[in-house]
Amino acid sequence: MAGKSRGEQRIGLLNGFAAYGMWGLVPLFWPLLKPAGAVEILAHRMVWSLVLVGAALLVIRRWSWAGELLRQPRRLALITVAAAVITVNWGVYIWAVNSGQVVEASLGYFINPLVTIAMGVLLLKERLRPVQWAAVGIGFAAVLVLTVGYGRPPWISLILAFSFATYGLVKKKVNLGGLESLAAETAIQFLPALAYLLWLTADGGSTFATEGAGHAALLATTGVVTALPLVCFGAAAIRVPLSTLGLLQYLAPVFQFLLGVLYFREAMPPERWAGFALVWLALTLLTWDALRTARRAARTLRAETRVPSTTIATGTVSAVRNAESVASGPEPLDAKP
Repeated sequence: MAGKSRGEQRIGLLNGFAAYGMWGLVPLFWPLLKPAGAVEILAHRMVWSLVLVGAALLVIRRWSWAGELLRQPRRLALITVAAAVITVNWGVYIWAVNSGQVVEASLGYFINPLVTIAMGVLLLKERLRPVQWAAVGIGFAAVLVLTVGYGRPPWISLILAFSFATYGLVKKKVNLGGLESLAAETAIQFLPALAYLLWLTADGGSTFATEGAGHAALLATTGVVTALPLVCFGAAAIRVPLSTLGLLQYLAPVFQFLLGVLYFREAMPPERWAGFALVWLALTLLTWDALRTARRAARTLRAETRVPSTTIATGTVSAVRNAESVASGPEPLDAKP
């Protein structure tokens, strides 16, 4: 049993590395779709994602959730909000990569955990520990330093971070599985995206049928680029602890940052290095504090299980679960860039 468990964990880790690795390397893909513009690429991503995810759900015959969702207007409204927010996130990200701003895009996903925490305080009235406050403060200072470095606020990073944090907040309230949620969101996006593509074709601006079969195939592959990491992430999520996934999620922005600096040769003057260093310091503090809290809660639970009793304190169990959730960072979602 132990060997099987270790084998399952290895499979989970491999899938986790694959998922976040693909999300981290996706900046190499979007430039291949030129001369298509960001909006055309975004529309194709929506259309082909629904086709692929719909086919997957058809194969596994998992459709009961759709009828339940249609009978719940509030959840349907939240799904609509999620679809709108992730549309902004996807569109800005594709535009940023194809306009040579991969480093600033990666910053958005570095600061996303800090934005998520800040939104928890402001919107959900959550209470932070001192180290978390320090991390948020350092993150705010980093944004100021980067504003000086860029000569403007890092709007791309801020839009990506806030849109993705909002998306995460909405998704927590919807509480729908990964494939199901992506299917619902792309179903909402499908008609506007298809209408745009038809208009673009009629107007003579579409590249789908004018740039050759290879280009058309690449545009259709946007559905695979969206869904395949999700499948790997789903395989990882059921096999490895949330805390492990929380650490793995930083692989994506790290790969994106390295691609921006080493492959795309984007400029990194001292001010930007200083700003990124502050962000990394804030994330280090945040991760250290979360893991420390999780270990303390786990020790408390183990101590209580040694006490002769037929039950374990509910509050302690809840504390362990909350600590593990915090240790994982923001919930790894199903619609990364």
